[in-house]
Amino acid sequence: KHTSGTGVVTCSNGKSMPVRVTAKAIGLTAGKWRIDNGKGTFSGVHAIQDVLGGYAQASAGVGLAKSGEAQVLTKGTVSLALAGAGEGINLGVDIGQFKIEPAR
Repeated sequence: KHTSGTGVVTCSNGKSMPVRVTAKAIGLTAGKWRIDNGKGTFSGVHAIQDVLGGYAQASAGVGLAKSGEAQVLTKGTVSLALAGAGEGINLGVDIGQFKIEPAR
């Protein structure tokens, strides 16, 4: 399983940074789905650059037609709660990495 995309990290003080996100996983999954307009909330961040890097990821899911996903990922003391909704069919268990890098 592999996916990538772009987004913007915005702080409560108004500072923002365009980012590229990628997720790679190893495991047993089947199906086809998409998540649109995913949102994330960070905790344990002192500076906007703290969000950059690789987060540990583990998930298990099953969905049919309207699919949804929610995960909490960690990187040291920084946590990222992700949520999104989409469509498709999915079944599986996987472990991998979610990476946030500055957009080029």
